[in-house]
Amino acid sequence: MENEALISTSQINDEFTLMSLFFRADLVVKLVILILFAASIFSWTIIIHKIRLFRSLKKISKQFEEEFWSGRSIKEIASTTHHLSESPIKYVFLEAVDEIEKSNKDTKKNIDSITDRINRIMEAAIDYQNEKLSLYFSYLATIGATTPFIGLFGTVWGIMNSFQSIAISRNTSLAVVAPGIAEALFATALGLLAAIPAVIAYNIFTSQVNDENARMYRFKEHFNVIFSRGLNAK
Repeated sequence: MENEALISTSQINDEFTLMSLFFRADLVVKLVILILFAASIFSWTIIIHKIRLFRSLKKISKQFEEEFWSGRSIKEIASTTHHLSESPIKYVFLEAVDEIEKSNKDTKKNIDSITDRINRIMEAAIDYQNEKLSLYFSYLATIGATTPFIGLFGTVWGIMNSFQSIAISRNTSLAVVAPGIAEALFATALGLLAAIPAVIAYNIFTSQVNDENARMYRFKEHFNVIFSRGLNAK
């Protein structure tokens, strides 16, 4: 009797493993599970990439700001920061320096016109960097918003199949109902597993993009003040 109980318990445990639940599931539920699994992998790929990106940007931006506030001239700063890796704030700075060099080649110089052009160039550079930093955010938002409903669809479909099995077998015992319901709930669990990290990451990364955006705009204002002061000193 004890051996029979152990065998039956082992069989039940084997039936409710994740792999067995997948292989026993209906074709539609299998498709839902595969979609959710792929969405989860894609989401984590974006999350890991963005974590590495924002960590490196924080360090590089700090190094650049230290060089910028060293008291050197704009041309010297451009030269000394050449070895630093690319960062949003450095890109904005280089775009402004490039415009200054182009303006210096003009024989007729209008201070107001030069200042206005530099301001526009820097704003365009900030917008471009914001777009780059926000790349793939729409995918995270889509995964976070849709995967719970995809999982719910798989659950509803699986429960419908369970009720059909009950109707066909005319057996309402838990042994008949439980496997089908477990397969159905597995889809919901996968949907939540894909959605929760995507939503959390989207909110955190959006906040970090906003911080970088604020940093770039502060830098733009400081740069304009320094540049205007240099023009007035001439």
